Amino acid sequence: MKFIDEYRDAGRAQECARAIARSVTRPWTIMEVCGGQTHAIVKFGIDELLPRDITLVHGPGCPVCVTPLELIDKAIAIASKPGVIFCSFGDMLRVPGSHTDLLSVKANGGDVRIVYSPMDSVRLAREHPHRQIVFFAVGFETTAPANAMAAFQARREQLGNFSLLVSHALVPPAMSAVLSAPHNRVQGFLAAGHVCAVMGYHEYEPLAQEYRVPIVVTGFEPVDILEGIRHCVLQLEAGEAKVENQYARAVKREGNLPAQHMVREVFQVIDRKWRGIGAIPRSGFGLSPAYAEFDAERRFGVADYHAEEPSECLSGLVLQGVRKPVDCPAFGTRCTPEHPLGATMVSNEGACAAYYRYRRQQDNRRSL
Repeated sequence: MKFIDEYRDAGRAQECARAIARSVTRPWTIMEVCGGQTHAIVKFGIDELLPRDITLVHGPGCPVCVTPLELIDKAIAIASKPGVIFCSFGDMLRVPGSHTDLLSVKANGGDVRIVYSPMDSVRLAREHPHRQIVFFAVGFETTAPANAMAAFQARREQLGNFSLLVSHALVPPAMSAVLSAPHNRVQGFLAAGHVCAVMGYHEYEPLAQEYRVPIVVTGFEPVDILEGIRHCVLQLEAGEAKVENQYARAVKREGNLPAQHMVREVFQVIDRKWRGIGAIPRSGFGLSPAYAEFDAERRFGVADYHAEEPSECLSGLVLQGVRKPVDCPAFGTRCTPEHPLGATMVSNEGACAAYYRYRRQQDNRRSL
């Protein structure tokens, strides 16, 4: 298949790994931002192809994982109310809140529905005018345009029974928070290709200059990731710090301008709390005043919820690249995909889920 097979070619991947090995003269630590990249790295064993001097650490680029605990609790509270149809993508249903999760609400009779597009929720609002339809708008900049379009369409159709519970996070402020942390060890980044396809990569250029780190916009297939690492290593070895675009087949510097226009129409930049990390200034989207009537937090009176993370879960340190999933004493025992302590074990993009799925299989095969 074009644009897939050639980026999974074993020969190209091995040659790229050899080129990286020839370029490295000292240890470097590189963070891949996106959870999709993390899964590809672990699934295909990309980190095991690299020389010992290259350390990959996993970043906060999993939207499900960084959704704060109180937002999950708010979602559960709203979904439990009579007369509500609560809509969400499937990976949010098993993310643990303080006491339960959305899947348990559904099992206990709540009308919780998995949808495949926010526009499915708009359709439900149209079909059920006497029910309150709430869509759980979770994601980074990648999903913001589609969620904005849902609010835009609901306003155009005057669907007063539609609302959004918004938990949108922005990647560049999180990267800045990682670099500013006292325990930071990241020296270069693989930026998330899908986010950059929407927003472009001009926002990353000030970060590269301020913190003197190379940032390489990278795709998600094995050759993509190895090429991104190679570009990053070449910059580090040369003492350079700039933004490069490895994912040129999908990303332009300016991004998708119509999508950005829709996002600016509906959302405004706000401070946002990140699960396991804490509050990061101007790191999220919230509904703009013109769309405040579609704010589910206000409509259902759940704006003042607060919650504390379980102390046993190390997902915050995993998301900051400080620890690996296997460093957690609960990993694979008290914390599994069936009984997760944190969101990084639930999401399809979570680092803990990736290690549980792929690295445990490898370890089991080695022990046979």
